[in-house]
Amino acid sequence: MKKADVVVVGGSAAGLTAAITSRRHYTEKRVLLIRKEKQVLVPCGIPYIFGTLGSSEKNLVPDAVLEKNGIELLVNEVTDIERTDRFVTLLGGEKIGYEKLVLATGSIPMIPPITGTDIKNIFVIKKDVAHLQQMLEQLDRSSNLVIVGGGFIGAELADECCKNRQIKITIVEMLSHCLMLTFDEDLCAVAENIERERGIEVLAPEKVEAFLGNGTLTGVKLASGRELKADMVILGIGCLANTKLAEKAGLELGPTGGIQVNRYMHTSDESIFACGDCAEKLSFFDGKPSNLKLASTATREARIVGANLYGTRRMNCGVIGVFSTVLGETAFALAGLSEREAREKGYDVVVGEAESPNRHPGGMPEATDLKVRLVFERGTGIILGGQVMGAKCGGELINAVSVCIHERMTVDNIATFPMGTHPALTASPIAYQLTNAAEMAIKGMKSH
Repeated sequence: MKKADVVVVGGSAAGLTAAITSRRHYTEKRVLLIRKEKQVLVPCGIPYIFGTLGSSEKNLVPDAVLEKNGIELLVNEVTDIERTDRFVTLLGGEKIGYEKLVLATGSIPMIPPITGTDIKNIFVIKKDVAHLQQMLEQLDRSSNLVIVGGGFIGAELADECCKNRQIKITIVEMLSHCLMLTFDEDLCAVAENIERERGIEVLAPEKVEAFLGNGTLTGVKLASGRELKADMVILGIGCLANTKLAEKAGLELGPTGGIQVNRYMHTSDESIFACGDCAEKLSFFDGKPSNLKLASTATREARIVGANLYGTRRMNCGVIGVFSTVLGETAFALAGLSEREAREKGYDVVVGEAESPNRHPGGMPEATDLKVRLVFERGTGIILGGQVMGAKCGGELINAVSVCIHERMTVDNIATFPMGTHPALTASPIAYQLTNAAEMAIKGMKSH
């Protein structure tokens, strides 16, 4: 029987990062990564296959990164885990032993219980090159596309699918606005208007009652009674943890259906770790179970796993949630809690906002307004969340907001933190959005 010190099952964001991190921390250990896919896609780049990139081949993670880091690759499927004797069984019967096993089996698309989901030309988003190529070919033949779900995947797909195509696109979202699970309502309204300006119809709140067609899709029936013409549907309503292998091995599952892990990413078996979409998560804010599934969260967990394999070095303090997207030329991003979600969790909050150009003076080339909204707990002044909208540099600024949240910085910490500015790179130090949003929150606290 072949053996490796560390066996990683899964080759997407979490698996790849866990393997690389383990090699960095334990250079003497042999690391083997086993994955089913011949080619690995960049998860967050999938919507851009249908527009900006134009093909799956331009959205691949090169295998050279494995070789560069001294990681062995085996393209095969793990079908069983024998925990007592510590080996995995592959689809052909071959057995591979391990000292430490990392499960990074990802997630599977959610299929809603709607009549007609088995009709031809209804697609879910899979991290599979052949499947996405089939979707792309059908898209190029289609005249009427209906996207079910107005979250990040749905909104980005709509924005990309309308590029260089004459196609009618409709988003059907059951909540009152697209992106409503993440942003406050006013930002959602701006995002929807951008989509509508690009010719995309947004129906919200609205539900799909049935998919129509005798074998091949012809339309979508809505709960309101309206029927939409459709020769293609994309379902973008979320995903579920892929725990089939873990369940078969008798590993404990958590309340949201993911593989149960502790703060150090151990499963219920001390030799097995889990990370990424397949692993259970807890909120940074209240320690309650979280359904959050993001590639950035997956890689963070993977770095904890890779460091902890042979000794506890890192702890997972919970998921904060850092989101970003761009619709048209406008960036939208959030870290932590929106104002609405913070209030729903029972926080007494104060909010500060600031908006200014991302260059100074405002006449500088590429100057674009950037709006920052910060949410603080009133009693302690600790930051709970932040949102940005406008200039694309907001996609990086939101990471600074995330650090503030992670370090539990106060409103005064943020208002006075040392910054670096430059006319061609940032907002003016006088009008710097992050510090000024904090100052406005302080003003709100004093007026209470």
